[in-house]
Amino acid sequence: MAKPSTTFNPDVLELDKPTKPFWRRHFWWGAGLVLCGGVWLALSDKADPHPHYLTKPVTLGDLAVTVSATGTLAPLKEVEVGIEVSGTVETVAASYNDVVKTGQVLAKLDTTRLAAQASQAQAALASAQAKIQQTHATVLEAEAQMARLLHVKELSGGKVPSQYDLTTATAALARAKADEAAAKAAAGQAQATLAVNRTDLSKATVKSPINGVVLKRSVEPGQTVAAQFEAPVLFTLAEDLTQMELQVDVDEADVGLVQAGQQASFTVDAYPDHHFPAQITQVRFGSETVDGVVTYKTVLRVDNAELALRPGMTATATITVKQRRAVRLVDNSALNFMPPPEASEKSGSFIDSILPHPPKPSSTPINPATNSPNQTVWRVLDGKLQAITVTKGASNGLVTEIIDGDLAVGTELVFAQEPAQ
Repeated sequence: MAKPSTTFNPDVLELDKPTKPFWRRHFWWGAGLVLCGGVWLALSDKADPHPHYLTKPVTLGDLAVTVSATGTLAPLKEVEVGIEVSGTVETVAASYNDVVKTGQVLAKLDTTRLAAQASQAQAALASAQAKIQQTHATVLEAEAQMARLLHVKELSGGKVPSQYDLTTATAALARAKADEAAAKAAAGQAQATLAVNRTDLSKATVKSPINGVVLKRSVEPGQTVAAQFEAPVLFTLAEDLTQMELQVDVDEADVGLVQAGQQASFTVDAYPDHHFPAQITQVRFGSETVDGVVTYKTVLRVDNAELALRPGMTATATITVKQRRAVRLVDNSALNFMPPPEASEKSGSFIDSILPHPPKPSSTPINPATNSPNQTVWRVLDGKLQAITVTKGASNGLVTEIIDGDLAVGTELVFAQEPAQ
């Protein structure tokens, strides 16, 4: 019988070797984790337990709420002077920037043709008036003939003249009266034609209808103008440039704040550093839509005594819709501040601090919507945030008026938390 082999087999011995316990295999990992936790706890103990906040004080001052709009300057009264008759321009007596008076001659057409037409109408009227006299004489003759026949009939006891003669005489009288009426009508027509020709002759001289300044001139001597369909515009006059109006387009979101009588100021590109005063005189109900934007035309009265402003200038107006004097003002960043959720309280054991936990509901109230009149602001008291409820008023986008609330002037309100160092 063969003896069992005693040859050393390392593979067999390795497979039969027992494995190390779990705690021995993960000892160094656990030691490293404990070391890191200790360092974290040491640093946490040295950290400042109270966060630092940035604050701004409540101030006392004046507040102006404004609305911005753009538009163009125009004269209070602008008149386009045209002409109703056709012809060739003979003279032009006014040019750009000329100051003109009511009735002053601005231009004149060649009146040769119009004068000839007026003379022709005058002759036609004279002929018609002569025709009236002629027909009137015929009427008198017919009346005399009729009277003679009636007298003969009376003397003869109705025997003469014959009935035919009486009928003929009656017809002749009626015809004479009709001719006289036609002659008078023709004379009236000739009179009207003469009046039209005289009117055309007078309109050949263009006169200023107002006292003002010539803004535009669109005619030159020798130019032919035709007025068959519409009156061509020769001059554009402004009545008084010392008083002008600014027409701006106010957005539909702001038009509810804008009212007649409110004060405004505006600037133009020609004088960018100068603010001109103005006052609203009209807010029109009719809307205008351009590229989907709805605006309402608003008219402002402008004093231009120095004649620095000119019609057509583009202006940017700032309309003061609300004015508050000596009120409490809070920076809008303080109204928008929302405190972060409070940090969880430290646990008594390190193991509990590193174990995962479900998120805790935040107990810190969130600021209400900024469009609500009631608002929560925050101040720091004994290192902690304290909420103060206030009632907002007007705002210009940077600061807001505080109408009600336990908030004294000078109170420091939190608007941000200082980043951790």
